[in-house]
Amino acid sequence: MIINFLDKIFNNKSIIASLLKKIIKRLPCFKSSILVKLNTTERPPYAYCLYHAAILAKKLNHKTFSVIEFGVAGGNGINFIEKFSEKISKELDINIEIYGFTLEKGLSNPVDYRDLPYWFSSGYFSTNKDKLLKKLKSSKIIFGDVKETTKDFFDTYNAAPLGVVFNDLDYYSSTINSFNIFSSNQKNYLPRIFCYFDDIIGNEIEMYGEFNGELAAIKKFNSDNLNKKFSLNQNLIATLNEPWRYQIYYYHDFMHPQYNIFISNNEQIKQNEDLKLKN
Repeated sequence: MIINFLDKIFNNKSIIASLLKKIIKRLPCFKSSILVKLNTTERPPYAYCLYHAAILAKKLNHKTFSVIEFGVAGGNGINFIEKFSEKISKELDINIEIYGFTLEKGLSNPVDYRDLPYWFSSGYFSTNKDKLLKKLKSSKIIFGDVKETTKDFFDTYNAAPLGVVFNDLDYYSSTINSFNIFSSNQKNYLPRIFCYFDDIIGNEIEMYGEFNGELAAIKKFNSDNLNKKFSLNQNLIATLNEPWRYQIYYYHDFMHPQYNIFISNNEQIKQNEDLKLKN
């Protein structure tokens, strides 16, 4: 009851809600599930994807799953992934492997108009390799063009099934190349994967849309694949008052051998009870 009450308060962008969020962020006593529900982490969309992927992995009896961040840049995102994953691992008794893909010298030259050359330029978002590697504890950072580094990723790193992808590659060309990660054997994935795309909202200068950038890459992938699709979430759009609700997509592999496994027993029992005729 208290958490639901706080959720309603926090979903309003009031001064009180902002102050309460800042207080909760500094308190280590709250479980990851509460922090996710109340959007009180430093990176709420990252926390959302990590936590719910862990829940899905456990329901499918996986002891370990992997997380990828495409576009590590300075490393703040993957640093958060490490810290929050450690918290989730302890609470849910599940292992989380973390991989980051990046270009040490930053963005390459735009290929064409779909890479938004009016907004992005070569050299942006470089990675300080030495500084980053000293900061991280367990993540593996893969340097190079994703067109090449994704090809043998699962064979090279023997990675656990993929459960989360954070995509911040900016360009259409880089994003579509990163989707090569979904071309491996189905054993290398959860049947549904939580995805976050960074550059799909923007402003009046960026003018993101379905014909450029990451949104164009998503559209192209969906057009090219019959049984694999990215789908914009519907649950957050309906319930959350935060811009990032439009940045969460779910990747579906409809032919995955685990796709049709029933995982909703507890949820359905509760719903069934709620639907019974009241006296």
